[in-house]
Amino acid sequence: MAAEICREEAAKSMPAAAAGATAIARRRRRVEGFRFAAGSLEPPQEDADAGVARCGKRQRVAGARAGAGAATAGPCRPTAGAGFGSRWWPRYGVTSVCGRRREMEDAVSIRPDFLPGSTSSGKHHFFGVFDGHGCSHVARMCQDRMHELVVDAYKKAVSGKEAAAAAPAWKDVMEKGFARMDDEATSWAKSRTGGEPACRCELQTPARCDHVGSTAVVAVVGPNRVVVANSGDSRAVLCRAGVPVPLSVDHKPDRPDELERIQAAGGRVIYWDGARVLGVLAMSRAIGDGYLKPYVTSEPEVTLTERADDDECLILASDGLWDVVTNEMACEVVRACFRSNGPPSPPGCSLPKAVLPPPAGASGGGGGDSVVKGVDKAESDKACADAALLLVKLAIARRSADNVSVVVVDLRRPVP
Repeated sequence: MAAEICREEAAKSMPAAAAGATAIARRRRRVEGFRFAAGSLEPPQEDADAGVARCGKRQRVAGARAGAGAATAGPCRPTAGAGFGSRWWPRYGVTSVCGRRREMEDAVSIRPDFLPGSTSSGKHHFFGVFDGHGCSHVARMCQDRMHELVVDAYKKAVSGKEAAAAAPAWKDVMEKGFARMDDEATSWAKSRTGGEPACRCELQTPARCDHVGSTAVVAVVGPNRVVVANSGDSRAVLCRAGVPVPLSVDHKPDRPDELERIQAAGGRVIYWDGARVLGVLAMSRAIGDGYLKPYVTSEPEVTLTERADDDECLILASDGLWDVVTNEMACEVVRACFRSNGPPSPPGCSLPKAVLPPPAGASGGGGGDSVVKGVDKAESDKACADAALLLVKLAIARRSADNVSVVVVDLRRPVP
């Protein structure tokens, strides 16, 4: 069913029959040019007779066969080794593509078990999607630093308390983490040294490094609750019993409370290709954008949601998805992928669905300039990875004009 959704959307956007063949060929070349961040894999070919398969496709097919063979090899058995269950990570999937934009300005950060001193019954996992504008360096800074700043704020919040009884005010933790991230982003240009490679924003004349910013939607998934902090128009949606539950609200300049805040600070919202702060920025909150302060603030809106037995998944995505896909449609696509892949694996299972930490001393995948950092795509869950990829394809089929980044987190309770 999920695959049919994409085919239907692609059919709606087909050009006229007179120029059909030429347009389809152009589109195929364009789709082949999309840069998939997760492992730099190309999307699979849609035509069965599409010529000689690429090496990357052969590797994926071989991996899928190996995974299918392991999945049917017999009942699930816990992997040998003491404490395996205590090292269990959440099931997730991620896809991030450049899409129809010339530059890739999105960044994704996934940091399992990122809080110090977590126990096997109280691990917390960090997921973040950052959508840059003007340049990519603020989004990359958030990707590298946001989880560390949240950890610092968390440590200060629980200092002097017993670890078992520590219950930090997550709203305060997130607000302080975002504020420090904003300070680092706005002072970035001043801290640059002459020996560092020039950033794209520095090559402009005049340089416009203070005209760069990024949205930030961050989720901390714990055993009992999900904490979401959002600044900008990226979004977090929880799927509970088939019903989408928004965990964030987009910060658009024409949102009544945001419009009132901007005007109270002395700013204006000008409608220029949509509502924009001073006619420039299409969102009212973001990290960075020093030239628009105080009208554009980094202060996040924070929600705390108690987890329930009928929770199914958490979807974090940039506006490249949400501009063309509704919350309801996104949840339906993920649920279809879950149904086709079966129930979640129980803790201690050795199937490919298991998500395990890297060996001791490993830094995790996605180093360097990777669009996704903190984990290796090989550790992702198949159902979640399929759902993230399908949502990205759906956004592209619906003519999304932006970068598209999607993270899907499986919140289903493992089958005993």
